[in-house]
Parts: sequence; structure tokens; C-alpha cells
Amino acid sequence: MKIRTRYAPSPTGKMHVGNLRSALYEFLIAKHDGGDFMLRIEDTDQERFVEGATEIIYRTLEKTGLVHDEGPDKDGGYGPYVQSERMKTGIYMKYAKELIDKGEAYYCFCDKERLASLKTEVVEGKEITVYDKHCLHLSKEEIEANLAAGKPFVIRQNNPTEGTTTFHDELYGDITVENAELDDMILIKSDGYPTYNFANVVDDHTMNITHVVRGNEYLSSSPKYQRLYDAFGWESPVYVHLPLITDENHKKLAKRSGHASFEDLLEQGFVTEAVVNYIALLGWSPEDNREIFSLEELIKEFDYHRISKSPAVFDIVKLRWMNGEYIKAMDFDKFYEMAEPYLKKVLTKDFDLKKIANMVKTRIEVFPDIESHIDFFQELPEYDVEMYTHKKMKTDSASSLQVLQDVLPLLEVQEDYSNDGLYQMLTKYVEEKGVKNGYVMWPVRTAVSGKQMTPAGATEIMEVLGKEETLKRIRKGIEKLQNA
Repeated sequence: MKIRTRYAPSPTGKMHVGNLRSALYEFLIAKHDGGDFMLRIEDTDQERFVEGATEIIYRTLEKTGLVHDEGPDKDGGYGPYVQSERMKTGIYMKYAKELIDKGEAYYCFCDKERLASLKTEVVEGKEITVYDKHCLHLSKEEIEANLAAGKPFVIRQNNPTEGTTTFHDELYGDITVENAELDDMILIKSDGYPTYNFANVVDDHTMNITHVVRGNEYLSSSPKYQRLYDAFGWESPVYVHLPLITDENHKKLAKRSGHASFEDLLEQGFVTEAVVNYIALLGWSPEDNREIFSLEELIKEFDYHRISKSPAVFDIVKLRWMNGEYIKAMDFDKFYEMAEPYLKKVLTKDFDLKKIANMVKTRIEVFPDIESHIDFFQELPEYDVEMYTHKKMKTDSASSLQVLQDVLPLLEVQEDYSNDGLYQMLTKYVEEKGVKNGYVMWPVRTAVSGKQMTPAGATEIMEVLGKEETLKRIRKGIEKLQNA
């Protein structure tokens, strides 16, 4: 049977890293075996709907290369692919009534006051109301009279109170729960909309979904899903429940962390391909220790049986490293296109931006790093003359002052301010003095940059600065050393 997976997000805002991982794994499971990957928009929770969020979903899938075979914009014969539109077809009410006819569901007319009086239980840290099956015992005549009178109702699942329910997960194996723990969850709400759980089951079955991939926070709901499949007499899909994604403190990755959504990461200067690569490794590992994968390579290598049950730690340091590797390997034209806004944010003078971009390409991990690497070009920062002292280069304030005083007249008469021309001139001075390169280059680089770490050597920096600015900075260095 052809594998069919679906990504079924709710349009409630930015795409969380966990949601993107679900989409990625569903895409990889389908594509690894030549199956279909579907997009379905689950907008039945109208209270949480965020304007523009559906566009974010489309934009994210397009940017990440997770191309869906079917969806609201690509009818594959299983539409509509938006739950609010599916609701208009009457599909959810039709199946809810089928369960009522089978005795697997029932109308509930209880008002808010009665529901508020019911006992509560704490389940997984949350206080929930346990329904007492009061309306299950209404007679057919009472139900018909209430419906005829237009009395508000919900439709509830009729779960047994004895025995057990078992479902199978590909990672966790068989999981069995006591039916006494299963509340009679609502299937159709009082506004006529289906609940998330019910719509999921109906849609997955009627759309021939073979594999359902979701976070393991849904493990506790899965017995109720299984009871629905059993009640309808449908074959349940293959379940793959993914491990939790935590922050470095092993707490659930929260939206306020600053890097919990795909859009947050892009805004922070991460590369789409690196984000996809990294997210693929949040819970899954290949047979070898390899870490860098293109999407095509992930499709080939991905085996969902290698997904871990242990929580995956979102390590921003590791993602930064991986992002840096992608930037290093990036085509220069593409790199420059992405780097240019960051260059222009700092540099307003007439510099050769491509030369500066080439200097930083192998030195940054994310694009905003560019700013701290190049700010000295715009303006020489204040710096301490202690920077001229370098044990390895055997330099100190006195030797540095001598070097700068020696090279200043050479730089004043130098016509060729190309990197090669300047390097030849300074290395000739080095040979004449009988010293090592660093003995000269360190104080010169310090004077023209005012920084301990720079993205390039002294002569490359001087080429970009030009003669006038270079001489100005060398004279400033001499002045600082003399005053010290």
C-alpha cells in the first residue's frame, strides 16, 4: 500500500520548531518510500485562529523544500483540505451520528452550571472535569424533544468504564490503558465544529492516511483515537510519536526562548538548509556519525525506526556551528546577497563590500555576526595600547612604536595600495630588519583595526581602507603609543 502522510497544522501563529520537525519527518517518511505528503489545514479551533498564519505555513513549507503533493492548492481527490470547508460538507456530523446509531456516542445537553458541579481530576498536571455519562441515559423521546426545542448540545464519545484499550506505536510498542481512565470526550462542540481529536480521526481515515506522526504529548490521547477507530471498524494508521524537544535546561522548548520558531531562526541569521538539517537530527540519527545532510540525502537515509524515545535537546551552540558550516560551503554570490544588508547596516562609507564579505565568509556562524567583525572599517574604535604587546609575536609598546614610526614614511610614499603591493613593501622591511613577519604585521594590524581579532590580515585591511584612512590610523597608533 502506498504510504500517505499528512502535515495538519493549526493556523495559530509562527511555526514552532516541533511542528516543523513533524512536517519534516512526515515528508521524509513519505518520500523515502515514494509516497505522498499532504497538507491539511486544521482550523476548527476558531478562537485560536491567527490572521496570516495560513500564509506562514505555506511560506515555511516552500522555503524548506517540503513540497506537498496534495493540499488546499493541489487537489488530489481527497479535498476539501481545510477543515472548516470540510465541515460545510457535513462529514463530521455524519460520522458522529453514525457513532450515535452504534451506541458509541451520545447527545449531551448539560449546561455550564451542571458541568461546573462535576468532580475534577488532575491528569498530567492539568485539572480536568470528568463527565458522569448523565445524558447517556436520556430516552429517545427526551433527546428528540430537546433537539426539536433547539436546546444546545454536544456529542460525546461513549467510552467503556471497564476493561482496557491497547494501541501500537512504532517507537513505544504496545501501550495499554485502563478504560476507566478514559473520559467521554466531546466529538462535536456546541457550535457544530468537530473537536481536534475527532476531526483528526475522520480526516485521516477518509483521506487514506497510512502514517500519523506527532509529538509524544499526544500519547495520552491515543487510546481515545484508537477507540474511535475500533468503534467505526476502521484500520488504525501507523503511529509514530516523536520525542519532546527541550531547551538546554531540559525544559520544553518554549515560544519565549527566542529561537522556538522557524521564523525566529531566520530573523537571527540562520540559513534555511542548516535549520532543516539540524531539526532532522532532533530525535533521529543516521547509522553513522554523519551530521551534514542535504534534503535529498535525508530522504535517502531517513528510517523512522531510528527515531529516539529520549527527549531531544535544542542546542543553539550546535545549530550555530552547523550554520557556519553551511555558510562556508555557500556559493559566494548567494552568500553576498544574504550578507549585503548586514554589511550596509554597519558600513556607510564607500568600501568594496564584496572584498569585506569575502573576509568574513569563513569566520561567521550566523549573518548578524558580520557586524562585530567589520565595524572597525567604519570607524577606528577606542583601544588599549596593551593590545600591541603580544608574547608570541615578541612585540611590546616600545617595539610597536618603532615599527609604526618606521613604516609610516614607507606607507606615505607607497603608490600601490593593493594587498599584494602593501604585503611586498612590508615584507621587504621585515627582511631588512631581520625580524619575523608577526613582529611587524601585529602592530600594523592593531593600528589600522583597533581590534585583537580581525577577519583579515593587516595588508588586506589597508587595501580596503585606502591610503588616506590607513595613514590616519597609523599616525593615531603612534600618538597613542607615545602618550602611553
